[in-house]
Amino acid sequence: MARQKREVGAVVKIPLSDGTHSYGLILDKASIAVFEIKTLSDLELGDIIKGNILFIVAVHKSAITSGRWTKIGKTVLDNRFKILPLKFIQDSLNLDVLEIYNPNTGEIYRSTKEACVNLECAAVWEAEHIESRIEDHFNGRENVWIKQLQLK
Repeated sequence: MARQKREVGAVVKIPLSDGTHSYGLILDKASIAVFEIKTLSDLELGDIIKGNILFIVAVHKSAITSGRWTKIGKTVLDNRFKILPLKFIQDSLNLDVLEIYNPNTGEIYRSTKEACVNLECAAVWEAEHIESRIEDHFNGRENVWIKQLQLK
C-alpha cells in the first residue's frame, strides 16, 4: 500500500471484508464523512458526493496515510461538510457528568443528557472499527463499537 497525505476534500475508497467497498470524504479536524454506500462497482466522484451521509467521526490518520483507504479524487467541500457535528463526552466514573465538544472551535461545555441523545461520542476511530460499523449498518447488526461508545 502506497503512503498518502491526508488532504481535506479527498475522497477515499474504504474496502470492506466481503469484497465490497464504501466511500469517505476527508474533512477538517481529523474528521471523515462516511457515505451510505456499499458497492462492488467503482462510482464516479460526483455520484459519491451526492450520497447520503451515514456518519461523521474523527478517524486516526493512519487509515489514510498507510494507504489502507485509497484516495480516488478530490472535491471542494460544499456547505454540508463545512460545519462538523457536535460530540458528547461522558465521564466514565460519574455518568451524570456530560459535556458537549464542538470540534469546529475546540470548545467544551457542560450539558444535559437530553442534549447529548443524538450526538456521536467524542472519539478517534481506527480504520477497522469504521469498516465494521459500515458492514454492521448494511447487515442490520448492532455494532460493538457504537454500543461501547453510546450514551449511558
